[in-house]
Amino acid sequence: MPKKENFKHIETKVVHSGEPSPRILGSVSTPIFQSAMFESSGEGSYHEIRYIRLNNTPNHLVLHKKLASLEGAEDALVTGSGMAAITTTLLALLSIGDHVLVQDCLYGGTHDFVTKDLGQFGISYDFINANDPTSWELKLKPNTKAIYVETMTNPLLEVGDLKAVVEFARSHNLVSIIDNTFATSINFRPPEEGFDLSLHSATKYLNGHSDIVAGAVIGRADLVSKIKRRLDHLGGSLDPHACFLLERGIKTLAIRVNYQNESALKIAKYLAMHEGVKKVNYPGLETHLQHRRATELFEGYGGMLSFELDGGKDAAELFMKSVTIPIVAPSLGGVESLITTPATTSHSGMTPQDRQKIGITDGLIRFSVGVEATDDIIEDFEQAFETLGQRIPIKVA
Repeated sequence: MPKKENFKHIETKVVHSGEPSPRILGSVSTPIFQSAMFESSGEGSYHEIRYIRLNNTPNHLVLHKKLASLEGAEDALVTGSGMAAITTTLLALLSIGDHVLVQDCLYGGTHDFVTKDLGQFGISYDFINANDPTSWELKLKPNTKAIYVETMTNPLLEVGDLKAVVEFARSHNLVSIIDNTFATSINFRPPEEGFDLSLHSATKYLNGHSDIVAGAVIGRADLVSKIKRRLDHLGGSLDPHACFLLERGIKTLAIRVNYQNESALKIAKYLAMHEGVKKVNYPGLETHLQHRRATELFEGYGGMLSFELDGGKDAAELFMKSVTIPIVAPSLGGVESLITTPATTSHSGMTPQDRQKIGITDGLIRFSVGVEATDDIIEDFEQAFETLGQRIPIKVA
């Protein structure tokens, strides 16, 4: 007889929510159902036919239940990538003649899609300052249908007035959409705070092992169903083996993120005190402009930070060549620490002018904290600073 799920804490939910009950042939792990199609059993519509592209194989369904449980939502959906989750959501909810309000500092791929592709579908947009709710009304139009923000912006780690976003959306009958990748379901659960939809690049923290590309949509059942129907036709499905790896990764999400929260805060404090560092962006620092808001909203400040060095781009390049533990690579959220310059990776599609406008300099370094020993990372940074000091002048205390 199936067990009733009544898990109170997220540390238990990541392991047990959504798992088959009874277990399939007694298997503790959900098997990989490597079958493109399944025997028909009286499905009522095309979208109910069990088929990999329709995201409804046993491996998909386990993830959908688990993800919905993690954020206290009605339903969830996995996709072939984070961008598949973002683009399909926007194209499912917006039509020709519609308008969307979008936070002005976004992941580069999202920014490019909004600014370069939405117009081809007859959809218009306006950027908003997420820290200034009084200005949003001025951007509102009769055809505005949604508002889109990030929990913590990529890569500047700004924390918008998320409570105001929810209130504004409700008062104007807008769909509220938030990219929750940086915060993860451990630190922030948007549906529990009133957001209609929470999106993730599951490539990052949800999977946590840098070995798959995936996305997730979590939220209201009616909206998730609408997005699934559009996804069924666009084809951004997740294959069963990737589903298996994602499910396995989620089971350690709480352990990983809680450690990364602690490690990132310690590293951010170290960088903030270093004479060679010009600026550190991390919401856990008391000097962060939205620190109080982040403390009220989040259960942890996350494993992402960014910083600028005295010496700009040249100093950043030398610093990244000198570190030995972090891997110089794009992406984030894995067990390995990753370091990159957004101007050449995640936000390279933006013009230099657009990057400068929102504060992304050519020398900005984004650092994704892994699960290595925090002291080892700090020691590695220290030797990189020593190398830097030989080549680039730094401040003298």
